[in-house]
Amino acid sequence: MNGKQGDYIVIKAEEDGVNVIGLTRGTSTRFHHSEKLDKGEVMIAQFTEHTSAIKIRGKAVIQTNVGEVHSNEV
Repeated sequence: MNGKQGDYIVIKAEEDGVNVIGLTRGTSTRFHHSEKLDKGEVMIAQFTEHTSAIKIRGKAVIQTNVGEVHSNEV
């Protein structure tokens, strides 16, 4: 990342038990961190030299610098 900070995302749980999982970068992708959010909880996450992807399970609103996404919508 050459000294630059990565983008942030905001995750707001719309139900209990939303899982947020950080995935590593490199030759093999692996889980390196996980959090469980309850309804109404908000987490601010950042992409770093170690985190190349974030996986979200459950109903949540995800806000990024390119827009907003609702996960688990029917």
